[in-house]
Amino acid sequence: MTRKVLMQGNEAVVEGAIKGGMRFFAGYPITPSTEIAEMAALKLPRVGGRFIQMEDEIASMAAVLGASAVGTKTMTATSGPGFSLKQENLGYGCMTELPCVVVNVQRSGPSTGLPTSPSQGDVMQAKWGTHGDHPVIALSPSSVEETYHLTIRCFNLAEKYRTPVILLMDEIVGHLREGVSIPENEQVDIIERKLKERPDVFHLPYHVCEGEYVPRWHLTGYDVRYNITGLAHGVDGFPTNNNEIAGALVTRLVEKINHGYEDIVTFEEYMLDDADMMVVCYGGTARSVKTAVDMARAQGIKVGMFRAITVWPSPEKELKALSKKIKSVIVAEHNYGQYSLEVQRIIERPVGFVGKVDGTVITPDEVLAKIKEGR
Repeated sequence: MTRKVLMQGNEAVVEGAIKGGMRFFAGYPITPSTEIAEMAALKLPRVGGRFIQMEDEIASMAAVLGASAVGTKTMTATSGPGFSLKQENLGYGCMTELPCVVVNVQRSGPSTGLPTSPSQGDVMQAKWGTHGDHPVIALSPSSVEETYHLTIRCFNLAEKYRTPVILLMDEIVGHLREGVSIPENEQVDIIERKLKERPDVFHLPYHVCEGEYVPRWHLTGYDVRYNITGLAHGVDGFPTNNNEIAGALVTRLVEKINHGYEDIVTFEEYMLDDADMMVVCYGGTARSVKTAVDMARAQGIKVGMFRAITVWPSPEKELKALSKKIKSVIVAEHNYGQYSLEVQRIIERPVGFVGKVDGTVITPDEVLAKIKEGR
């Protein structure tokens, strides 16, 4: 039994986050993500959670990491310039392995740009925004209902891999209103952090069990105290200048995501069974692409869509396999060609591109024109 609800994309984020276990939100208002903060302030107290508006985006990122350090599921939300400000503390979260969810409702840039206009210009920032080699998981929804479910998934991935996870939305989906079907007695798989089982390692925050990549958790501030530092550290959490230990730490941080590829990476294939042309996309852009594919099929053009739901890590294995039977590839995204470079790297040949940076939406007709051009 389900209930049908008219819901905005930003509202779906909050509903999904609370379902996923969020009990703390710290943020700072910024268009087009502000509704997330507003709804979190309204709804968190109803489930025993806490909302706090910080003085800026840097502080809000620090606050969610602090709350995560004591075992609380946390989230923050921002856009454009705010996402830039969060990067230093985002890197701290990666290094200290403090799980949280960071929502970025992308808008046109650079700088303050066009605050209420759609864009996907932060896709590379989501991968490389903070300095150094670090783990990255970023998911991108294309509908309001999917936003609800992917937000829950973001919390699960954050807890499972003990890392910040980015919900890389865009203004198209964030401000879209659609009907969402939510089961009344929904049974959702909720993942919690694995707890340490051996008392002899309770005091070692970064001890990793043999055969695992992610350190297990022991509640901070009770019978043990942890040192949590952004410096290279050993299993005891204290800084070290030992190059071997530092190298092993960074390698493990990256490899825990690489090792989880099959579990993390999700995607959608549409009309690709007999296609000789493929349009790669993600997020809200997929709505125009799918319509364009239907229009092209009606005209006898064998084209299909590949949508990356997990943008980072890239769905490399699937794209490589498809590229062997596809004659031509087009990438559609609301930027000047960011993910198209990633697709080109993966399939090892040039790709066509359709994009926009003027704050307007890519239309199905524009995608169709590119499909016909690339035949």
